[in-house]
Amino acid sequence: MNTPATTTDLGTLRGPLLIFGGPYSNIQALETLRQIAEQRGISPDRIICTGDIVGYCAQPDECVQLIKAWGIHSIQGNVEQNVVEGADDCGCNFAEGGRCDTFSRTWFPYAVQALSGASVEWLRTLPLHLRFSYAGKSVAVVHGSATNISEFVFASTPWSVKEQTMTATGADVILAGHAGLPFDDVREDKYWLNAGVIGMPANDGTPRVWYLLLDDADGQFTYQFCSFTYDNQTANQLMQANGLPDSYAQTLLTGIWDNCEILPDAEKQLQGVGIAFSDSVS
Repeated sequence: MNTPATTTDLGTLRGPLLIFGGPYSNIQALETLRQIAEQRGISPDRIICTGDIVGYCAQPDECVQLIKAWGIHSIQGNVEQNVVEGADDCGCNFAEGGRCDTFSRTWFPYAVQALSGASVEWLRTLPLHLRFSYAGKSVAVVHGSATNISEFVFASTPWSVKEQTMTATGADVILAGHAGLPFDDVREDKYWLNAGVIGMPANDGTPRVWYLLLDDADGQFTYQFCSFTYDNQTANQLMQANGLPDSYAQTLLTGIWDNCEILPDAEKQLQGVGIAFSDSVS
């Protein structure tokens, strides 16, 4: 049986990098992002997924096989970890008995049943973290945090919490996933960057999904949040046809989450407010 390395060192990376999170079994979004990467001329060795390849939507096996064939870098998210460990829930750290917990009892068993044995074995080989050097900075890729794969870290999460992961990894830049929302938090040349996810909208009332570009032009570290739309109608219809939670299927169209159970108060207040970054592109 193959077992994942805790951390894989990618060495020094150069040129534009594309970072994304949470395909969530949404093959329509994932295929669109691959097209965007090809149009931008970003090769697979400079593309990183922050985990949760598998999730709420209807085509988990297709997403795993696309990422495997694409040849990009990826870490395990908590969903992948629980799939390969044979757990009976997604490990998302949802409040027991809440709506997220209740819905996960539908979509997680569906995903487990839909995944081929070959896909599960490939997921097992994914590392939990990545590290690399870029534009003179040390970069670490984690799903939740360095010590807890399912820890929710948001823009409003205290910097002292984020510093714990920076200390544990020795990184100047953290590329994180899990939270479902794109954000940056920068303090004294230390960066916590979350690309957001591509499998579900970011609760801002639009169907857009998000990814992150890093650049090292002139030896300087820069980043840019980017959004795109895709065939969310087909993704919605496939969720409905396969008996997956209708409210999550509707989120693909409305851009509004069914609930805000996982969100701190600051993020709850932003539901339905269109996300804007000063340097973001669509």
